Amino acid sequence: MAQYFEVHPENPQQRLLKQAVTLLERGDIVAVPTDSSYALACHLDDKDAVDQLRRIRQVDEKHHLTLLCRDLSELANYARVDNKQYRLLKAATPGPYTFLLEATKEVPRRVSHPQRKTIGLRVPDHKVLLELLSLHGAPLLATTLIAPGETEALNDAQTIRERFEKQIAAVIDAGACPSQPTTVVDLTPMGSGDDPVVVRQGRGALAVLGL
Repeated sequence: MAQYFEVHPENPQQRLLKQAVTLLERGDIVAVPTDSSYALACHLDDKDAVDQLRRIRQVDEKHHLTLLCRDLSELANYARVDNKQYRLLKAATPGPYTFLLEATKEVPRRVSHPQRKTIGLRVPDHKVLLELLSLHGAPLLATTLIAPGETEALNDAQTIRERFEKQIAAVIDAGACPSQPTTVVDLTPMGSGDDPVVVRQGRGALAVLGL
């Protein structure tokens, strides 16, 4: 059965988050709360964990996985960002946005889009998740927790545990999430002077991006 870490949403218990980090670092999958919905997260550099993440969601390598970062300083290691892109990123982070950017060589080939060589990146505005990322000391790879065959993200930690207890190692329960997906914006056209492209309008307001 998956472990269940019930944490305070504003002052999460460090000892519980450290236990979750230990699971992530040994290659396990953990369900984590975000500022949009619950997500499945794993260690970026663990191929088996990444494969398991895709199996749980039943998505192939063309499905964009997302790097959860603590702040913009981490983005530069994993994505090529020019000044215009950076200004837009700075205006919208932390927040419920996912940005598609050109991946650097630091991103393992198996987690970037196989044809476009892009990666989804985001800096969440969620106290518990940011604390978890800080304790981990590096970005985590994640995907929205949508059960196979469904379209809505799961938002109840107990339900997640019951449905995925044999596939994941733990659930971090910090209460209900907003249950609305992130706004996804493709910034790669900006590299050739074009405008960013809104792939999906979600919780993040487009006005913040000037779109």
